[in-house]
Amino acid sequence: MSLFGSAPAPGWPVVLVDGPVVLRPYRRSDATAWSEVRRANQTWLAPWESALPGDWDEVNSPAAFRWVYRDQRRSARTGEGMPFAVCLHEGGRERLVGHLNVGSIVRRAFCSGYIGYWVDSRVAGRGIIPTAMALAVDHAFGPGGLHRVEVNIRPENQPSRRVVEKLGFREEAYHVRYMHIDGAWRDHIGYAMTSEELAAEGGLLARWHRIRAAG
Repeated sequence: MSLFGSAPAPGWPVVLVDGPVVLRPYRRSDATAWSEVRRANQTWLAPWESALPGDWDEVNSPAAFRWVYRDQRRSARTGEGMPFAVCLHEGGRERLVGHLNVGSIVRRAFCSGYIGYWVDSRVAGRGIIPTAMALAVDHAFGPGGLHRVEVNIRPENQPSRRVVEKLGFREEAYHVRYMHIDGAWRDHIGYAMTSEELAAEGGLLARWHRIRAAG
């Protein structure tokens, strides 16, 4: 039986693990941890997100998580998204440190989706999001049944651009005034990857492991 009470979408629900990095579906009990991370990272996250109007603490409160959780369940149930809590498992404990979603999934002849993500600044630079991206892409191209994934990033967001570039995403577009963020319509750079680009390498996670090993 599906965790969501109906026939599961392709590749969902699932838990993905590589070393201490764990991707799993959100739980109702994540409200407090999610709120703490979001509130602690306002300066780090707010410039890059298409946030809801209102006070940051209010829209990222444990009570607000109820609406986030409901929307994630709906998108997962309908096959429109694969929303993951990004967790770090260390010292026998699991800590929520970020979010990754394969969203806007379209099937049939397109078989594509968009990836969005964020990470707690207190663990940034440890390879958590590149690992999470690699896990999610391999799953999306395998059990998830997708052929193509895209990531759109503001040109000024160098840390996020480094993530996709080091993983080998292809820069293929410049979207003018693409999304309303932080009070204005912001340009974005479009990156993409298809399943064929990874077939000979054993997947994106295998590529990422080789990149890390090479130093």
